[in-house]
Amino acid sequence: MSFDYNSLIPVMPEIVLLCAASIVLVLDLFLKDHQRILSYSFAQLGLLATLLAVGLTGNSDTQIVFDGSYIRDPMSDLLKISLLIISIGMFVYAKEFLKRRDLFKGEFLTLSMFAILGMMIMVSSASFLTLYLGLELLALCMYALVAFDQESNDGPEAAMKYFVLGALASGILLYGISMIYGATGALDFATVNQAISAGGLDQIVLVFGLVFLVIGIAFKFGAVPFHMWVPDVYHGAPTAVTMFVGSVPKIAAFALAMRILVDGLGALHTDWQGMLTILAVLSMAIGNVIAIAQSNIKRMLAYSTISHVGFIFLGILAGTHEGYTAAMFYTIVYAIMALGAFGMIAIMSNKGFEADQLDDLKGLNQRNPWFAGMMMLLMFSMAGVPPTVGFFAKLFVLDAVISIDMVWLALVAVAFSVIGAFYYIRVVKIMYFDKPEDEAPFVAGTDTKIIFSINGLTVLALGLFPTALMSVCTTAIG
Repeated sequence: MSFDYNSLIPVMPEIVLLCAASIVLVLDLFLKDHQRILSYSFAQLGLLATLLAVGLTGNSDTQIVFDGSYIRDPMSDLLKISLLIISIGMFVYAKEFLKRRDLFKGEFLTLSMFAILGMMIMVSSASFLTLYLGLELLALCMYALVAFDQESNDGPEAAMKYFVLGALASGILLYGISMIYGATGALDFATVNQAISAGGLDQIVLVFGLVFLVIGIAFKFGAVPFHMWVPDVYHGAPTAVTMFVGSVPKIAAFALAMRILVDGLGALHTDWQGMLTILAVLSMAIGNVIAIAQSNIKRMLAYSTISHVGFIFLGILAGTHEGYTAAMFYTIVYAIMALGAFGMIAIMSNKGFEADQLDDLKGLNQRNPWFAGMMMLLMFSMAGVPPTVGFFAKLFVLDAVISIDMVWLALVAVAFSVIGAFYYIRVVKIMYFDKPEDEAPFVAGTDTKIIFSINGLTVLALGLFPTALMSVCTTAIG
């Protein structure tokens, strides 16, 4: 039995990233603290090389290799490109933040790269087994990253909560996979979907398996009522880690939902649609309402994340090409917005000072008008204010929900969006109309200034020309 080396071509991006992460891991052993910039440079080069590999191996065809366990298709290509670009920006933001706290070490870079590798495996998984392996690689790296700052009192506690709840969610997800496997006798999504469509299976086992899978998906997204880890992890982790946890993994979570619910359990759409409807309404309600009461901006953005997850679920539950496209568009846009918002916190933070209170943003316009303008664009986009891209992200999702005659659900989403706009606009008010408590200008490196400017202007540019990204998402879902 000969091995077909051509099957390695579709997985070339993962191979490149794995080699790059291994090089950074070994290289860092021989570097002193003042030489860590070399590890950082190799990490960034590794991500760029992986991005190039995705571009070279990607095309409009669908390739399934390794006995149906790995898939490379336009959706996986777009999601990988998105998460790699956002990860590159995250590393730039994190560099100065970690340097100021003497945390600029190879462990952060290595764990982050292996987490990105896990996300890429999730995105291209064509079977439950591959999906679970990628998910666990991501989760184990995340647990370690949250506890990365050993001198912090909140970090280890948050990591422990994350680990316990994450292990419980992984067990539930694995139990659901075992039930689906027991009912269908298959692990790859295509065969599972065919078996369910053919009928004649034990419906009770299928529905129970589906319930456990949806619970696992909801936890990974941070949807209500499985959201209890989100505010604690966002608050307790170092801002550089919070920025990573709050942005890139949402793209992988979207892939998780699409691969399981659409590719694997598409024939059970009527069953999981109702579950996602409940999760979406609860997430939008609790996320937006509780965020209003937060004085810590990291916790505010945590509850904001929960509300945005509700909108992503709205697109997926529509069960149409339009809905899936809108959900993908929303996920990518949210990751960009979250990266910029947490990036602003990282830029303002100094050694011994975490700029995670709303009061720390007072008078930001007087200290740095340009950064205040970029932050305003990000907040307006999260609130869904035109002409930023956040407005069109919400509009496309609502249009998909209305197209399946669930007008009441769209009205609920609009109502909670109006409520949620309050705490975003409050941030803008604080930046522009309150007097600063510290009038000293904050210092940021040239690369950080460039990335943050690109981050903010991207939100505006995609809002002025939303069809550019939307057409790419439409083709990817096609």
